[in-house]
Amino acid sequence: MFFDIHAHMYKYPYPTETGQYLMSTPEQVAERYRELEITGAAILPILGPELYVPQSVGEVIDMANASDGKYVAFCNVDPRALTNSSDAPLGILLEHYKNLGCRGVGEVMPNLPWEDPLLRNLLKCTEKAGLPLLFDMTGRLGCSYGIYDDPGMPQLERCLERYPDLIFIGHGPAFWAEISVLRDPADRTGYPAYPVIGEGRVADLMRKYPNLWVDLSAGSGANAMMRDMEYAGHFLREFHERVLFGTDLCYCDQRIPQPQILKNLLSDGSLTQDMFDAIARNNAYRLLGIHPDGAEIE
Repeated sequence: MFFDIHAHMYKYPYPTETGQYLMSTPEQVAERYRELEITGAAILPILGPELYVPQSVGEVIDMANASDGKYVAFCNVDPRALTNSSDAPLGILLEHYKNLGCRGVGEVMPNLPWEDPLLRNLLKCTEKAGLPLLFDMTGRLGCSYGIYDDPGMPQLERCLERYPDLIFIGHGPAFWAEISVLRDPADRTGYPAYPVIGEGRVADLMRKYPNLWVDLSAGSGANAMMRDMEYAGHFLREFHERVLFGTDLCYCDQRIPQPQILKNLLSDGSLTQDMFDAIARNNAYRLLGIHPDGAEIE
């Protein structure tokens, strides 16, 4: 029923201070996918050393290649790679990974501002490579992972305008908090519980920029829907052609409410079957150029 645009898996998960392991193994992911009715996924390499143990793109490609078409690989390139400069030839790596079968770039989450010259170079090179870019966004610098922006996301807007042929896939607390007008700018660092008190910048940017898509994964995407289900239905109806189902499954026992959220919106008439199918899987197939059976679209 679903295609997961935001999957993580490690061949060798590693321990955390809580005693849990990050991330899930392919076997653990497959077990959760059977439960959640997920039939395919894009595997996103983790590069964020601010919090996570980095993962090689090769490991992700190997897992995708071993899946009999169930999974596709994304690649990931740190904007500081190669020469740590604003003119680093990152396109060499992106084209290399694209030739190896990677269908997108992400999860991009260095703790840098959108308009940092290093990050802008990655955006320029990704646009030239013709790959979509899935990002995580934060409202803080110097604390953890995530691309930084100011309240109202003005830097993201300038990037959307500067790179019109690059598909940006929005994700993360600082992004999804702005589905509503903010009561307090600090709300961008968490999961606001109050309903949508006025349409926020997410819808505004999506109307202005057809190269902005969104990823419903993680607590941030789920919270954006559950905090105001009436508005969620309105938002998904309007933008159903650029909304992507995702889980961001990190812990094998992680709660994943997204399938039930979408099923509830279908059953109460907020979404038509065609809209549901687009969000659940068909948008991902179209964006990544794949058939449901994993074959490539010519």
